[in-house]
Amino acid sequence: MRVARRLGDYVERGQQVTRLEAFVDAAFAFALTMLVISIDEIPGNRAELVQALKGVPAFAASFAVLAMFWWDHNLWSRRFGLDDGWSVLLSLVYVFLALVYVYPLKMLFGAMFGWISDGWLPSGFEFTGLADLRFMFQTYAVAFGSMGLVSLALNWRAWQQRELIGLDALERLALRRQLLANCALPLVATVSFLCASLLQPGLPGPLYGLPGFVYFGLSLLSLVRFYGRTEERQLRAAAGSDPDTQI
Repeated sequence: MRVARRLGDYVERGQQVTRLEAFVDAAFAFALTMLVISIDEIPGNRAELVQALKGVPAFAASFAVLAMFWWDHNLWSRRFGLDDGWSVLLSLVYVFLALVYVYPLKMLFGAMFGWISDGWLPSGFEFTGLADLRFMFQTYAVAFGSMGLVSLALNWRAWQQRELIGLDALERLALRRQLLANCALPLVATVSFLCASLLQPGLPGPLYGLPGFVYFGLSLLSLVRFYGRTEERQLRAAAGSDPDTQI
């Protein structure tokens, strides 16, 4: 008998919101409040309001990245429903890193939009030389890579528990794809860190943004779906489902 599937090609195992998941959700919500437009005081006039609103692009980009990491943990919870000791520990580390990640995240996007707008949008970070630029990119790379490593560890924990939680063949293939995608996050962060380390005076202007541009390489993660396509068709054919339906 074929099992009804939800969450892509996974059977939903974490149907009840656990205290751990509620804590993670609350922590991410708190992290998002730390990205508010103006954390000092409410604007007192039109000029102050306009200045505060200029921070919206950086806020929106930072919000999207944090939401991406929250959604990743949410899917992990729904798919696998794990609450063993290692899963709890990794989730707590994930929360800790998310709260720390807020600062380099806001710093990077503020600097990026300030650079794109030639200073019209506020940067929020004062650069006094190349060392500051290098520090900003390296700090962000460490934070982003650390979040990616914990996400990888969470899915690896699910892989270790695949027999216990009863993952079927299609779910195991989907999880292997997810693990490949997770590997890309710390890898790209490492490349960014190395690029930042190589920044030197006298380089062409656009090259100073290279440590940030490498993150656009994550857009290629959609190619992971082609991994195991032959195996997927065989599994779907054996299960009696549409072989052309993608995970």
